[in-house]
Amino acid sequence: MREHYREELEDINACLVEMSNSVGSAMSKATTALLDADVALADLVIAGDEHIDAVRESIEERCFTLLARQQPVATDLRTVTTAMRIVGDLERMGDLAVHVAKLARMRFPESAVPVEVRPIFLEAGHVAHSLVTQVGTVIAQLDVRGALQLEKDDDLMDQLHRQLFTEVLSPGWPHGMESAIDITLLGRYYERFADHAVSVARRVVFLVTGERDMAALHH
Repeated sequence: MREHYREELEDINACLVEMSNSVGSAMSKATTALLDADVALADLVIAGDEHIDAVRESIEERCFTLLARQQPVATDLRTVTTAMRIVGDLERMGDLAVHVAKLARMRFPESAVPVEVRPIFLEAGHVAHSLVTQVGTVIAQLDVRGALQLEKDDDLMDQLHRQLFTEVLSPGWPHGMESAIDITLLGRYYERFADHAVSVARRVVFLVTGERDMAALHH
């Protein structure tokens, strides 16, 4: 019975890694759809969100079953409750990829991203992909050091977000209010995607160390 319980915990962890891969792929596709005004790819991202939602439900159900049947304590309880929180962050990351894809779709056949800010979104896509790849590794290996590094790497996304604001608010912005709103929303979606990646990293640190204060672990 206990062996089955361990296997179930390990399998839930593997499903979380797989889910992080799915949301990473969704955001990469959404970024390409955005930059290339590729409506077919945008539709693919939007349709694929059902699978991510279904995985969330499945993992949550399994966690509830473990809580009810096994009544875990100490570290095991922390493992199950942390998994339930991580799955929420990952699902939200998938939703943010969908938001990007929907905006790309709404502006089709035009590109939602004016040429002036294309390099920023290209870089934001790279950073998002890098962060979510790290998330998968951090979950798979319960890697505290990697989790701490991920939080530092999030600074890059914040920097890109500030650059976007500088562009949109500059007196010479030539694309009008609607475009400025699009860019502001898109910037927010990428920033929130990165924030949820950091949230997952923090949850893994708490799982492994029992410590909620990330700053204390940096020393």
